[in-house]
Amino acid sequence: MHVDRRQLCWTMLDVERLVDEDHPVRAIWELVGRLDLSAFVDRIGSLEGGAGRPAYDPQLLVSLWIYAYSRGIGSAREVERRCEHDPGFRWLTGLLTINHHTLSDFRLAHHDALDEVFTQVLGILSAEGLIALKTVMHDGTKITAQAGPSSFKQEEQIRKHLAAAREHVAAMGDPRREEETPRQAAARERARRERVERLEQALVNVQQITQAKRPGYARARQRQIGASATDPEARIMRHGDGHYALSYNVQISTDAAHGIAVGLDVGQAAPDYEYLAPAVEQIEERLGQTPDQMVVDAGYTSRENILAAHEKDVELIGPWVETDGRVQQRFARVGVTDAFLPDKFPYDPASDTYTCPEGKRLTARDGHDRPGRRLVRYQASKTDCRVCPSRRQCCSGNGTYVRSIVVTHENPVVSAFRSRHTSPETRSLLRERGRVAELVNAWLKEKLDLRRFHVRGLAKVGTEALWAVLTYNVQQWIRLRWRPRFGAHIA
Repeated sequence: MHVDRRQLCWTMLDVERLVDEDHPVRAIWELVGRLDLSAFVDRIGSLEGGAGRPAYDPQLLVSLWIYAYSRGIGSAREVERRCEHDPGFRWLTGLLTINHHTLSDFRLAHHDALDEVFTQVLGILSAEGLIALKTVMHDGTKITAQAGPSSFKQEEQIRKHLAAAREHVAAMGDPRREEETPRQAAARERARRERVERLEQALVNVQQITQAKRPGYARARQRQIGASATDPEARIMRHGDGHYALSYNVQISTDAAHGIAVGLDVGQAAPDYEYLAPAVEQIEERLGQTPDQMVVDAGYTSRENILAAHEKDVELIGPWVETDGRVQQRFARVGVTDAFLPDKFPYDPASDTYTCPEGKRLTARDGHDRPGRRLVRYQASKTDCRVCPSRRQCCSGNGTYVRSIVVTHENPVVSAFRSRHTSPETRSLLRERGRVAELVNAWLKEKLDLRRFHVRGLAKVGTEALWAVLTYNVQQWIRLRWRPRFGAHIA
């Protein structure tokens, strides 16, 4: 039989039968329907004297984006195309096709309202017994920015590009462009102005980075200081597989009971330890209480974080990285042999003095406080050191020929942390942390396909990350609470 595709036809379609009863799109619609979306409605305005574009129901747009992210779709244009043929999208929209501009604007224009939705979903999950806050695992992952390696420029290059971009903006009224339509001209003007703004921001960021570096850093490693001309707020970060890329640091706190993400932060700083204290505060703000335990890896276990967690009545659990090896190397560089390392100086508590291997005393001279510890310097007399036969093995690198050692008096809270970091319970929780916390990161990248952000700028990136983690939580609710209603197997 010949197949004739060059024809038009009318068909009858039952929209409700586009998807099965246990299809996840129905679960998303149901859960979003339980939320208070008034914060989205408050942003809908009207213009006197004009009809304007239709204002879609926030339940539809929120559900649409959650479903899109659950399918690994982060492009507004692709969502618009899916509304034309994909059964799940067609069921959600009731066969409507929503313009990609509307979808894109909605995704990024409601960060505060979306943050409230995230908190409401946590409330529902908590009420259904999916959040315990007994143990929370915290971890971070680097997600690549919407900026290629070639967009990274040094300050001099940025200045040249900025000057050229400003010249282009000044020449926008060129009569040679008269053949352009008003819409094309407006788009070209907007693109040029946005490029100037990005380059200006990149120049400011480079100057800030330069000022933040240690003296001499900019001269010695000048090539490493710069910014992206397309996403100035992105930073070069090292990823888990060892490669470097313009990225953002995404931090997620995950409740260990059922793997629900209870906190999210996105930042420009590559070191992880800066994000822990804000993570605890965010959990308390969203759920009204702090977790009993916070389990982290070595990147978070600074003395400052140990004390901050203690003040919040949170037991911080994580490995402690010993630095004795580096200390020994530092002494070796200045000529101190193993026989004259600080641990070879016995302490006498009665006189509060240390005695060197040659029998000379070191007395306390000065001390200063740092977070979680007090450092006290014990120093020998100049007379003893100048005539000491072991001077070359003990303090030859010291220009004043005086040996001193610095003794650290740990805060009891830090000492307690260090004493339990090797316990079997701690080791068990650290193994569990990898399974729970890193699963969320893998889910975002593998199942939701968020290896690279679709938007630029810290604020927009933070909003997209919020959509993705919200989608993850909704998927866990579907897996643990909604799908079992149909007797389906839980993966």
